Amino acid sequence: MQTLVLTTAGLFGTSAIILGAFGAHAFKKILPEDKLSSFEVGVRYQMYSALALLIIGYNNDFLLASQRWAFYGIAIGTLLFAVSIYFLAFANYWKANLRFLGPITPLGGLLMVIGWIALIVSFY
Repeated sequence: MQTLVLTTAGLFGTSAIILGAFGAHAFKKILPEDKLSSFEVGVRYQMYSALALLIIGYNNDFLLASQRWAFYGIAIGTLLFAVSIYFLAFANYWKANLRFLGPITPLGGLLMVIGWIALIVSFY
C-alpha cells in the first residue's frame, strides 16, 4: 500500500509540474484568462495532494481503515477534481460540450474533504 501511495504522489507531482509549465507558457496563448485561472486551480490542488500523499505515504503503515480512506479519498478526489477542471478549461477551445463534467468537480472536492477527515480520524 505504501508503494501505491508514494507512486501516486510521484505521478501527481510530476504531472502537476508538467501541466503547470504548459499552463504558464503554451496554454496562455490558447486559453482565455478565466479558463487559464481555472486550469491553474486544478494544477495547484493536484500539487497539494501530491505533497500530502508523500507525507501520508511515508508516515503510515496503512493498517487502519482510516489511513487507507485518507489515501483513496485524496487520490480519487484529486483525479475527479483536477481532471474535470482541465477538461472544462479546454471545452471551448475544443468546441466540445463537456458541461456534464460540471458536477464531477465538486464530487472530487467532496472526496478530497472525506480523505482529509479520514486522515484526522487516523490520528486518534
